[in-house]
Amino acid sequence: MAHSIQVPATAFSRSFGKYRDEVYKAGVIEVTSHDRVVGAYISPKELDHFNELKKRERQAIHVSEADDDLIEAIKNARWGEVSE
Repeated sequence: MAHSIQVPATAFSRSFGKYRDEVYKAGVIEVTSHDRVVGAYISPKELDHFNELKKRERQAIHVSEADDDLIEAIKNARWGEVSE
């Protein structure tokens, strides 16, 4: 992900055209109000990434669909370790 920037909500609403162009470089523009993030404006690339992650959250595999490599990876998994 590219470097995100923070912008006050009033500046974001007044200068939307500017931020519409900047989001491609920044990836994420965090919109703030009273020094706290209240929302974000994301680039199409970041939106695709977000949607892919959301899709994976809901992905389920029945045990009968798991191949040998997946079964072996599950058997060798250790709590708190990220697999390769």
